[in-house]
Amino acid sequence: MITSAKTVRFDDCSMWVELNDGRTLGVPLAWFPRLLSAKPEQLAQYELSAHGIHWDELDEDLSIDGLLAGRGDMTHRPSKAA
Repeated sequence: MITSAKTVRFDDCSMWVELNDGRTLGVPLAWFPRLLSAKPEQLAQYELSAHGIHWDELDEDLSIDGLLAGRGDMTHRPSKAA
């Protein structure tokens, strides 16, 4: 069975993702700057897929696998020193 999100909700500093296997993930919004700076009505406009969560207006996509692995925003990863 693919682990997928059933619902998403927010409080002032966290995103809570209820999974189809009964677990609930609490993720700091600080991990995702676009979500942290979004208005509540923008956060509410998400779409669920088999593999993640998408906010069209915010241009944000989160994979459930990434959330389970504890990965935050990977858009601006620091470059490795040579």
